[in-house]
This record gives sequence, structure tokens and C-alpha cells, in this order.
Amino acid sequence: MTRVDELRARLLGFRPTDTLWGWLGPLFFAAVGGVLRFWSLDRPHQLVFDETYYVKQGVSMLEYGVEMRVPDTIKKPDELFTRGTPDVFGTEGDLVVHPPVGKWVIAVGEQIFGQTSSWGWRFSVAVLGTLSILMIGRAARRMFGSSLLGTIAAFLVAFEGHHFVQSRTGLLDLIVMFWALAAFCALLIDRDRSREILAEKVAGMSVRQLATGLGPWLGWRPWRWVAGICLGLAAGTKWSGLFFLVAFGLMTVWWDLGARRAAGLRHWFWGTITRDGLWAALVMCGLTAITYVTSWVGWFRSDGGYDRQWAELNPGKGVQWLPPAFRSLWQYHTEIYAFHRNLHDDHPYKTNPWSWVIQGRPTSFFYEGPKRGEDGCTVAQCSKAITSLGTVSIWWLGAIAIFVCLYYWLFRRDWRAGAIVAGLVGGYLPWFPLAERTIYSFYTVAFEPWVIFAVVFVLGLVLGKRTDSWRRRELGLYAVGAFCLLTLALFAFFWPIYTAQVIPQSQWSLRMWFPSWV
Repeated sequence: MTRVDELRARLLGFRPTDTLWGWLGPLFFAAVGGVLRFWSLDRPHQLVFDETYYVKQGVSMLEYGVEMRVPDTIKKPDELFTRGTPDVFGTEGDLVVHPPVGKWVIAVGEQIFGQTSSWGWRFSVAVLGTLSILMIGRAARRMFGSSLLGTIAAFLVAFEGHHFVQSRTGLLDLIVMFWALAAFCALLIDRDRSREILAEKVAGMSVRQLATGLGPWLGWRPWRWVAGICLGLAAGTKWSGLFFLVAFGLMTVWWDLGARRAAGLRHWFWGTITRDGLWAALVMCGLTAITYVTSWVGWFRSDGGYDRQWAELNPGKGVQWLPPAFRSLWQYHTEIYAFHRNLHDDHPYKTNPWSWVIQGRPTSFFYEGPKRGEDGCTVAQCSKAITSLGTVSIWWLGAIAIFVCLYYWLFRRDWRAGAIVAGLVGGYLPWFPLAERTIYSFYTVAFEPWVIFAVVFVLGLVLGKRTDSWRRRELGLYAVGAFCLLTLALFAFFWPIYTAQVIPQSQWSLRMWFPSWV
């Protein structure tokens, strides 16, 4: 084995070689999951939950470039909208509390299929949901070095309730998840590519250079550029996407620290900071900021966007050194921040983050109670509901798996467990200080990929090592197979309340076990 091969093996570990199976498994379950997500996507032809904001705002983006306000004089605008009158807007810009990217994503489907098409309202999010199944499967294969575990990851996402429901709804949270996941995938690729470069460069260094130098520069790292852009799009969908920038920025530099140390560089710490860390901060933070500001291009080009003329109307106020347009944007952002800080409504689906991973209080997106003879109801009272409820086998095992990953990261120095923890730190941890605000359990979809990775990490431990006996591996396969069958059965059980099926109210009540957990 050459010096390069030895370093590559040390830095990258085992790499699977079954390329075909590494693609076929995740692609298969992405296709199955996609069919399920696009099936009757236009049902119901009503604005579901917060679609009342984002679907209409997507239309406003297409027509005006910004979110325009629906006047109070228009009665029942949702009914007008769904019955074929999408232009329910007035002449004033609306104070919206989330940036434009998610609305532009939803608007793509509305542009393709028409503004009155409920298929079009949800098309873009369904596409991102389907793609994310493949991405999670491929990311898991890269992390765990196993095509089987990559396929299991894709299977779990395909049949996970939160992901399924929100892939079929024109909301923003799955869009945040998609861009954060895309950034994570880019950084995984960067980790492997940079370690291959490091192995080649270190193999050509002398003993003296290893002992005295800071080590090589690893190049422009283009996948970090991709990650920065994706994180800008995540933050441009919801501000919560910014937390992923902090978590993933620290994660990728931590990986570089480990790589330089494992490669035998004596000054690995300062080499990482000067050769990698500062450049990573500049690239990722800079591109995230540029992408975020660029996402407001429609507002910059408009005359009627909310606060667009604020600087001209208030010449002595605000941040004076900023150009007028940016001074107005800054004022707009201070108002958004004030809204989020003071959001303390007593909503019936308000939850505490501690209950999220055990599905303590899922969010009802839609409910109707047809009676006999209405909408196919054949009993005295029926229910027709859409509930963002996670597949509990995944989330309950995920609750345990989070602590398993913490243990393996802190005490076994397992980088995969650390990567999972980074995703949870970026997507889940920031909500705990905000527990007094009005927040909902469907936000979990934003960090769901890392719950899936945590579950797959544990399932990998159950399967055992490649060096274990066949009997040990066989028992592991049986256990993992049983878990997957349970997941499939639970998904089927909750299918009616995921897809607005008309069922007897007694059948609906049977699936409503969670209020007792509140």
C-alpha cells in the first residue's frame, strides 16, 4: 500500500464499491415516495392551514413581485381564491414575517399549472419532498459506508408522516429542510473531496515539513460555496435557517481539524484555522448573506412592497449610513423581529419542543365533519382530516437515538454521530429558548433528516459489524426488518388522516390518541 493509499484509508475509512445498488435502493424508494406524494395532490381543493398565507403570497409574487395585502373589505378571500379568483389583493404591501424564497418556490408550481390549480399550489413542495428522499438515502450511504443503510434511510423518509403530509402542503418548513439538507449533503461531499486532496498533498511532504509547517491549502472547496448558497436559501425561506449556518460552519471546520490531526500534521490546529477555517467562514457566511439579500430582489424592484419607501418618508430615522433601499429593508427586518419576539398567542396547537420527538401534540392542518350522504359519508357522522403526525416508530426510536448519538460523539469520537448532532443543534436546539412563544410541532420537519440519520445510526448498530458472525448479523437483519414492517404498518394505519379520507368519526377518534399526551 502506498503512502497516499494509507492516508486515504485513514482519512476516509471504508468506502462502499457497489455503486449500482447505492443508487437503485434510494431511487426506488424516492420513486415510491414520489408516487404517494403526488397521488391526489390537488385534494382537497381548499387552502389547508397556513396555505392561506403562502399559497396566496406565491400568487402575489408572480403578479407584483412582492407580497401584497388582502384588504379587509374583501370578505372570505379564501373562498374567492379557491373558486377561481386568485387576485384578491389590494394596492398596499403586506407585512409578512418570512423572507421571500419559500413563496417563490411555491409560485413556480402556480406558474406551471395555474394560480387556481390546487395541484399547482403544492407541486413545488412535493418535488422537493420527493428529491429529499433520494438525497437522504445517498447522504446516509456516504456517512455510514453502506448501501443497505442508505436504502433503509430512503425507505424511512418515504413512509414518515410529517414528511409525507408537508410534502403535500404548500407550507415553508419542508422548503427550509430541503435547503438545509442540500447544504449538509454538499458539506459531506466536501469532506470526502478535501480529505482526498489532503492525503495526496501530505503524502508528498517531507518529515520536516510535517513537523514544522501548517500543512497544505486544500483549494477553493467549491462544495462549500454550494453549501453557503443553500444556507442562504434556507434563511431566505425562514430565519430559522440561519441556525444551520452556525451549526454546519462549526461542523465542517471541526472535520478539518480531525483530518489534519489524523494526517500527522504537527500544527494541525493552527493549520486548520489559517488554511481552512477563516476561508470557510468567509465563503459560507459571505455567500449566505449575499444569497439572502439577493432573494429580496422583487422587493427592491417594487414600488409598493411593505416599507419599500420608508427611508424616503423618514429621512432622519434608521441606520443613516445605509443606502435608502437598504435602510428601508433594515426597518422592515426590525418589524419582523418585533413580531417574532412578541408572538405569544394561545393557539390550541401550540406545543413545547420537549414534546416534539414523541409526537405529543401534532398539528391539525385540515378538518371537516361530513354527515351521512355528504362527501361519501355512509354513517351518521364522518371525519375528513389532514394531521401532521409523524410515524411514531421512527420518532420514538429517534428520541432514544439522539442520546445514543450524543454518547458516540462525546465518548467514542464518531464523526457520523457528531454530524447528526450538528443537524439537531441547527434545527432543533434553537427552539428550546423560544418555548414560551407560539410554536408548533410541525416545525420538526426542518430537522427530520437528522432524526432519520440518528435512527439509521442505531439500526446500523443493531445490524452489527461486517466482522460479526453470520448468526449475529442474521438476528440484526430480523430486528431491522421487523422495525421497517412496523413503520410501514403505522404509516398505513394513519393514511386516512394524512390524506383527508372520509372515514367514520369513530375511526378518526381511534387515531387521535395524542391529545392525552399534552
